[in-house]
Amino acid sequence: MAIENTSAERIQELVERQRAFYATGTTRDVKWRIRQLKAFNAGLKKWEKPLCDALWQDLHKSYEEAFMTELGLVYGEIGEAIRKVGRWARRRSKPTPLTVMPSKSYIVREPLGCTLIVSPWNYPVQLLLNPLVGCIAAGCTAILKPSPYVPNISKVIEDFIADTFAEEYVAVVQGNRLVNGELFKHRYDLVFLTGSPSLGRIAMTAQAQYLTPMVLELGGKSPCIVDKDADLTIAARRIAWGKCLNSGQTCIAPDYLFLHQDIKDAFIEAFKKELAGLYPDGTEQSDKFVHIVKDSAFERLTGYLADGKIVAGGHYDRERLWIEPTLLDGVSPDAPVMQEEIFGPIFPIMTFKDRSEVVKFVNGREKPLAFYYFGSGAAGWDIIGRTTSGGACINDTIMHIANSNVPFGGVGNSGMGSYHSERSFLAFSHERAVIASPTWVDLKFRYMPYKLFGIIKKMLLISAE
Repeated sequence: MAIENTSAERIQELVERQRAFYATGTTRDVKWRIRQLKAFNAGLKKWEKPLCDALWQDLHKSYEEAFMTELGLVYGEIGEAIRKVGRWARRRSKPTPLTVMPSKSYIVREPLGCTLIVSPWNYPVQLLLNPLVGCIAAGCTAILKPSPYVPNISKVIEDFIADTFAEEYVAVVQGNRLVNGELFKHRYDLVFLTGSPSLGRIAMTAQAQYLTPMVLELGGKSPCIVDKDADLTIAARRIAWGKCLNSGQTCIAPDYLFLHQDIKDAFIEAFKKELAGLYPDGTEQSDKFVHIVKDSAFERLTGYLADGKIVAGGHYDRERLWIEPTLLDGVSPDAPVMQEEIFGPIFPIMTFKDRSEVVKFVNGREKPLAFYYFGSGAAGWDIIGRTTSGGACINDTIMHIANSNVPFGGVGNSGMGSYHSERSFLAFSHERAVIASPTWVDLKFRYMPYKLFGIIKKMLLISAE
C-alpha cells in the first residue's frame, strides 16, 4: 500500500486547531491528563493485534519481538506515567537564601505547549508512541509524523490515534520528505525527532527561525569492543542477539567490532556457534528474523559485502529482502562500511592490541549513540571514562534502553536531550521559577540608594560560603 501525503492546507488547519485547543487550558488539568493516559492504554490494547500484524507485514517482525521491543515498552511508560504524573507535575518548594527572605521559592513544571513528534521506520510504534506518553503527561498537544517506509503500520497508527484522541489534541500527518518540509515550516513549542543526523539538521535549520527547543534522537556508529579477557561465549551470544535484533536496523545496534588480536579467531568461532543457537534452522526461513525495510537499503547493505573478507554468513535474497548475519574481516577504517551507520546485519571487524588504540579511534570520530565493552569491569569503566557516547553497556548490548530509570539519548552528532520515564515528562515541560513574596514586610536594604550596602555585601558573602 502507498501512503498519501497530507496536504499543506490540512497541516495548517491542524496546527491552528491544536494551538486554539491548548489555549483553552484544558490540558493543564492533571486529572484530565490521567484520563487521556488511561484512554491511551485502552486504545493500545484495542489496537495491539492490528499493530503487530502491520509490523509483520512491513518488517517481518514476529509478535514476540514486536511486543518486547515495541508495544511492551509503551505499555510500561504509560503505566508509570499514570501512577506518577501527579507527583511529577506537583509544585516543588526550594530553599530560599538569606538575601531573598522572607520570600518563598518554587519550581512549577508547566507544559511547553504544541509539539511535533517525528518518528523513523525501524521501531515505528515505540519511537512514536513513547514520546507521546511524555507529551500527554506533561500537558502538551501533539502532531505525530510516522514514516512512509512502513505504510501498513503508519496507517494503523493513524486509525488508532483517530479512534483514541480528538484531532485538536493529538493528530497524525502522513507522507514523505515533502511533508516533512511542510511540517517544519510551522512553529512548535517543541520538536521531538528520531531519525538520521541529516534529518535532524534539516529540522534544526527550519526551526531556527522560531528558536524551537528540540529533542533529537539520531544515531551513529556504535562500537563494540571485545577484550582478551572477555567471556567469549557470553560476549558472542549477547553481541549476536544485539546485532540480529530487528536485523541490525536499530539505532543502538553494535555497529562494528573491535576485537583484541589475541582472541579474534576464537571470537569468530564463538559468534558462529551462538548465532546457530539463536537460529537453529538459520535466519532465511525464520519467523523470528526481521527483513530489510526497502530495496534501496538492501542494495546499500549488500554493497558493503565487498569491503572485507566474509568469514561468516554472506548470503542474501533480494526478492525477500533477507540478508544473513555476516562478519567481515580485514576491513579498512577507510572502507565505505566504516563511514556511515550500517543499519543492517553486517558486522565489520577490526583488531587492536592495546585499549588506547580503541580510545584514539573512537574519539577521532563522531560521538556514538551507544558504546559496548566486553571484558573486566575495571577495564570497562576505564575505557568509558576515556570516551563518550549517548549510553553504554559493560558486558552487554542494547539493555541500557530497557531501564527507564536511566536516560536514553544521544550526544553530539548522535543527538541531544534524553527521555524515558520522568525525563519524558520533563522533555515536554518547562520548569518555571516562582518567587512568592509577602507584603507584611518590605525590607529597605535592597532599594536604591543602597544605604545598607555593607549589610547586603556581608549577607551575600555568608550565603556564598
